[in-house]
Parts: sequence; C-alpha cells; structure tokens
Amino acid sequence: MSTLLEYKCPKCGGAIEFDSASQQMKCPYCDSLFDVETMKSYDEAIKNEPDKMQWEKTSGNSWAEDELKGMSVYTCESCGGEIICGADTSAALCPYCDNPVVMKGNFSGALRPDCIIPFKLDKKSAKESLYNHIKGKKLLPKIFKDENHIDEIKGVYVPFWLFDCDTDSKVKYNAQRLRHWSDGKYDYTETSYYLVRKEGLMSFDRIPVDGSSQMPDDLIESIEPYDFREAVDFQTAYLAGYLADKYDVTSEQSIERANQRVKMSVEEGFKRFMQGYSSITVKNSSINLIKSNVRYALYPVWILNTSWNDKKYTFAMNGQTGKFVGDLPMDKRLFWKWFGAVFAVTSLISLAIGFLL
Repeated sequence: MSTLLEYKCPKCGGAIEFDSASQQMKCPYCDSLFDVETMKSYDEAIKNEPDKMQWEKTSGNSWAEDELKGMSVYTCESCGGEIICGADTSAALCPYCDNPVVMKGNFSGALRPDCIIPFKLDKKSAKESLYNHIKGKKLLPKIFKDENHIDEIKGVYVPFWLFDCDTDSKVKYNAQRLRHWSDGKYDYTETSYYLVRKEGLMSFDRIPVDGSSQMPDDLIESIEPYDFREAVDFQTAYLAGYLADKYDVTSEQSIERANQRVKMSVEEGFKRFMQGYSSITVKNSSINLIKSNVRYALYPVWILNTSWNDKKYTFAMNGQTGKFVGDLPMDKRLFWKWFGAVFAVTSLISLAIGFLL
C-alpha cells in the first residue's frame, strides 16, 4: 500500500501540493511557492525527536515508631480526603469541602516527608488577606462581606513532590519578522518567515507538584512560589496546631505534571533569548533528562471554604508568603443594575453627540 507524503506550508501551516505549471510546491491557501529541494530540507529540519524524560529516583523516608504516637487519620466521606492530626489537634470538618470527617484510626504507612516549610503567617493574617481580597468588589454579594458568614479557616500542610533535574533540550520555533514602509501612495508590509532552532542545557530545582487530589492544581499553583530557603528537615513538632493532608497522588503519578512544567519552562526559557521577531510560536521540542531526583515535602496553606447560592467557593493563601487567591461570586442583580446604568449613560452620551452633529 502506498503512503501519501504531505508537506505543510511554512507560512500558514496548510497542506501544500506540487504545481505542474510552475514546477514548484504551491500552497492553495496562501499561494506561496517553494522549491522542491527547499521543502525537503525544511521537512528534515522540523522532524522532532521524542522526549526522554525518565526520572531516576523517588523520595520519602520511613517513619520512626515514636514519631507516629498520638497521630490520627480523619477521613472525609464526601470527597475522600484523609487528614492527619497530632495529639493536640482534632478535626471535625474537612478543610477542602467543609463536610464532616470521621476518625479512621491511628496514622500508619505512607512515606515520611524529607522537609517542611513551617507556617509563617497565622489565621489572623489569613482573614485580613481575605478582607483585602474582597475589598472594593462592587458586584460581590453583601453577605460575603459579613464576617459571620465566613467558615472557619484551616491551616493545612499540603503534600508536594519536588522534582530536580538537569535537561539537554532542543526546541524549534516558527518565527515571523515584519517590515513596513510606504511610497506615499501605498502602504506595504513584508513578512519574513523563519525556522529557528535552539538547544542547550537547563537546570531545575524543586519543581513542585501537588500530591493531593483534593486540592485543585490551578489553585495551589496560583499561590506559588514558596521560598525553599526557609525549609527545614521534617519534624512532627511542626504539625502541632495544624492539619496535614495525607498524599493520595504518588510521585510516579505526579511525573506527567512535572514533565509538563519542565517542557513549558524550557520552551519559554529559550524563547526569552530570541530578539527581533514580531511573533514566535513553538514548532516542537525534545527534552532529555540528564540527572533527576524527587523529594517529598509539606508546604503551608491556609484554606477557606464558604458557599453562596448552594455553590462552594474555595480560597487559598500561601502560609509562608501571604499570596492569596480564589474566585469570588457575583451578585447578578447588582450586575444587571450596574450594566443598565452604564448602558443608559452611554446611550445619553451617544444621543448628545448625535444631536450636536
């Protein structure tokens, strides 16, 4: 069975064909013409090599028997989250979905964290950050501004897998350069197209990947970065007064997300050194891990759950830096009232301008 060979237009990406009249390759979409040999060379240049992203080592240590004394596990029957508490702390509600939790028994198994970043900011700071977050939001429901409506804020140590690696990478980009000029009668634009290849070494330290399925990745990544210089060797004493989420996403299961973050960072990193182009897009890339390592850490997060019109809203604050994120509800009545006022003012201005003209 014969194989159909297809070439893509370097300019618009459309499938190009051989034009018998010009004896060249022609794009039926943008009418560009290319020599056959040029297209062969281009096709060879854009061939992509597969990624080689095999991580060498997973992390985590074993617990000493005396470290587990007094530590209990609470399970949320609603979302399935497992919360670890020390002897001086108990949990009644799940910090993620705000539903009741039940004690499952004494904590056992799982890996011991390699390190921990202790909480630097307290509950008062978390509440102040929430009020600053909602301050000035005119379309926010009034009840959201009432402190009595705020559910209890929980300080939780969230499990993270920290990925270290050195990479040897090759990235190809499609780039354009525009040149504009005028002869007094017509304006002209010349577009030049380039295939740019970049390759080199790049190192990454402590790429964090959330090890909890209960914590949305987009939310937890939004409160990054953490300052790892303040991390210390893990001791159970740091858990006193706080909750700790038991990881339910293993380091092996987190590799795909780590690879995505490495790949995106490499592509954007090389792109920053490309100057003089009007636009740059990634054609393809090949990432090769030279050396890699994975560590297990606990990072501090303040979590707030509240609800509005039977919908739950989750807010998170970095317990070290104070970075605060979370989506806010909108009062639709206020929105339409505001929209109507703006529309009325705009209509009056338009009528006034029309009358004057």
